[in-house]
Amino acid sequence: METSHLEKRNVAILVISQTLFMVASITVMTLSGVVGQQLSPDPGLATLPIAMMMLGTVASTLPASLYMKRVGRRRGFITGASLGGVAGGVLSFTAIGLGSFWLFCAGNLLLGLYQGFAMYYRFAAADVASPTFRSRAISFVMAGGVVAAFLGPWNASAASVWIASVPLGGPYLVIAILALLAVLLLTFLRVPASGEPQPGDVLRPLAAIAAQPIFVVAVLAGAVGYAVMILVMTATPLAMRAEGLGMSQVAVIMQWHALGMFAPSFFTGSLIARFGVTQVLLAGAMLLAAAALIAPLGVTFTHFAVALVLLGIGWNFLFIGGSALLASIHSEAERGKVQGVNDLVIFSLVAVGSFMSGTLLHRIGWDALNLTVLPFILLVALATLWLKFGMRHDVASEATSIGNAER
Repeated sequence: METSHLEKRNVAILVISQTLFMVASITVMTLSGVVGQQLSPDPGLATLPIAMMMLGTVASTLPASLYMKRVGRRRGFITGASLGGVAGGVLSFTAIGLGSFWLFCAGNLLLGLYQGFAMYYRFAAADVASPTFRSRAISFVMAGGVVAAFLGPWNASAASVWIASVPLGGPYLVIAILALLAVLLLTFLRVPASGEPQPGDVLRPLAAIAAQPIFVVAVLAGAVGYAVMILVMTATPLAMRAEGLGMSQVAVIMQWHALGMFAPSFFTGSLIARFGVTQVLLAGAMLLAAAALIAPLGVTFTHFAVALVLLGIGWNFLFIGGSALLASIHSEAERGKVQGVNDLVIFSLVAVGSFMSGTLLHRIGWDALNLTVLPFILLVALATLWLKFGMRHDVASEATSIGNAER
């Protein structure tokens, strides 16, 4: 069928584009803290470049949503990959060559612009997918990170020595080249025109949408899950290096973490369909708590590996579960503002988490850093239980309808 063929082609383009972007993102998470530690005047500022990437995402996520609502997904994605990915990678490389910490922060800020647009790949998958394929389409796009789980840390480690005159600079040139490939690929994307208000459409105020319990839980799960994950993940390379572990070992740990983040995406949508979204959110919260409790037990390679894999899987369940939950409460015409506000809240907390990561690690240490996230994880679990049981008659059936639609 022509429609089915177009649907599959669009999702495939989004999966590959997600993979190319995630190589950039994982490279930054693995390497930018190490580069920042070498270039920064203060050890507490080591993770500032990563925080700048998240700040760039915060600043661009809502404008990106509104921009794409006006010009379309394809043009928006191409803009993000060009101005953010290509330019950000080149500027970061240049900054390392010049030994400029603040210019390096600026390069990472532009990479945040790339992320601000690329985070809508998962929503674009929902746009091009039929209702029965929607959660799985989101999962497949997120699963593009599985390939990136190998390429990102490998890029951060192996490409670091490719340009002898600019140590650690090579991976950022690779980011720019891959972003250019994404630009070329995205020219073939064909997203159906939708989401524009039609005569007779009733557009609810954002306040009315945000007052829904499902909206609150969806945003809370995505924001806290992502912020906790980024806080711990960003600190991990620095903590490992402080314990005498080499960059190659850091790369392996980050590979396993990224696999934990994205490999479950092949079946997260099916889990939502079978057990309901609230069950998946609760499982995600439990996995994050387990990671936070295991990490302080030791600083061996195994301790880091187990904790980081659990951290990645927990993030996956909360982020995809939250995204699927959010998609159930807005109309096509309300899509732009709802998705934009969702990601604005998420990456505001992520920016705080990434900025605080270096400072907390420097001031209170690895063990205490992990334990500080437990109250926030508990908050997500309690909010999900409130949605599942306390609001059963009004909203629980609406939440589980996501799963029913997938059958």
